[in-house]
Amino acid sequence: MTALPSGGFLLLSSALLGIGLFGILTRRNFILLLIAIEVAMNAAILNFVYFAAYDGTTGGLGGQAAAVVIVGLAATEVAVGLAIVLALNRLKGSINVAEATTLRN
Repeated sequence: MTALPSGGFLLLSSALLGIGLFGILTRRNFILLLIAIEVAMNAAILNFVYFAAYDGTTGGLGGQAAAVVIVGLAATEVAVGLAIVLALNRLKGSINVAEATTLRN
């Protein structure tokens, strides 16, 4: 097996994580916050798949299995997040995170 170049993958993963964390810390719009969380999760998926392929003992299947679990978790997070966004928009008329202290009237 040939060695994978680690610089590019790790640089891309670090950039994705940095963009995701920046979005999580600075966004007030709930939908953009969900997108930033997805970007950070994609950084984790890239790391899992790369390091499993780099290890080579399991043929990369361990990282792919972890990636599938993270994708399932991301899909669940989007479904619940969008349900919260719809409820927040219906009750408050806005999807601003600062107004999301409670969903009761």
